[in-house]
Amino acid sequence: MKVTKLRSGTFRSGALAALAVGALCLTGVVSVGAASAATGADSSDVTSWIVPQTQQAGAPYWTSERMMNATPGDVLVQDNVASAHPSDVRVGPKKSVGKQKPAAQPMAAQVTPIDNIGKVFFTLGGSDYVCSGNAIASGNQNTVVTAGHCVNSGPGAFASKFTFVPAYENGSAPFGQWSATELYAPTQWASGGDITYDTGFAVVASPNGTSLSDTVGASGVSFNNSRGLTYSAYGYPAAAPFTGQTLQSCYGSATDDPYAQSESQGIPCDMTGGSSGGPWFIGSGANGYQNSVNSFGYNNIANTMFGPYWGAVIASTYDAASA
Repeated sequence: MKVTKLRSGTFRSGALAALAVGALCLTGVVSVGAASAATGADSSDVTSWIVPQTQQAGAPYWTSERMMNATPGDVLVQDNVASAHPSDVRVGPKKSVGKQKPAAQPMAAQVTPIDNIGKVFFTLGGSDYVCSGNAIASGNQNTVVTAGHCVNSGPGAFASKFTFVPAYENGSAPFGQWSATELYAPTQWASGGDITYDTGFAVVASPNGTSLSDTVGASGVSFNNSRGLTYSAYGYPAAAPFTGQTLQSCYGSATDDPYAQSESQGIPCDMTGGSSGGPWFIGSGANGYQNSVNSFGYNNIANTMFGPYWGAVIASTYDAASA
């Protein structure tokens, strides 16, 4: 059975082979012992990367031209979906972290952009890629969540030049570029490429001294919920018929992976590559708790986007990244 990530159409042959350069970057991988009995996960469930300052992005690197030409990050996960297999997702006590509001409400944006949702730009294997992401409530007030394959090649190297551009639209960056200082992913993704755990987190640095949450707000997050909920998903799909320049949204009830190749759930959605890592909110609209991200799709299942179930392991990864 042929499967692909986010139905982006064609994939460059050898794209994953070109990314098999993890030996150098993995020198700096740190297993974070942030889990506890309360989450049902252990210290081996989280892998992180302290981004060297030489690899941090800056405004001179992510020019408007580079942003426009970045490859949708869906190509980075094709092999993970093709080789996916069922895996048990540990479920702990339900956990929710409330939404954080900006210190001062920003000026009203146009209808399409949402301040805390944006595009993610990063480099892997010498190539530039683009995904979607969202600012989430956290102790450090500078945490972004996206797909695991947008922070780590799964398995292998962590990304460099990772930058979050909130409220992106048509090349504009109204709140500036926020470069990552730390990247986190479940060890099941970073070491094994298990598509069930395709979620990643980034701690970003402020370009102006104000925290991300105070600047654009931050969505609440929730873990270990019931399956089959109704979601609103957002992202910046870049493959046809979309352009990647505006925010798009889908809505619908989640169902299990029909092939049982993962513990992920699917919702009705025709978003394409570039939307990877965009947030899923419980209920209608973007004000609910975030509970998953855009992850992958099957070629032979039309108009369905799959996202990972956020259980105890992803909750532990969030705990490590948000402290």
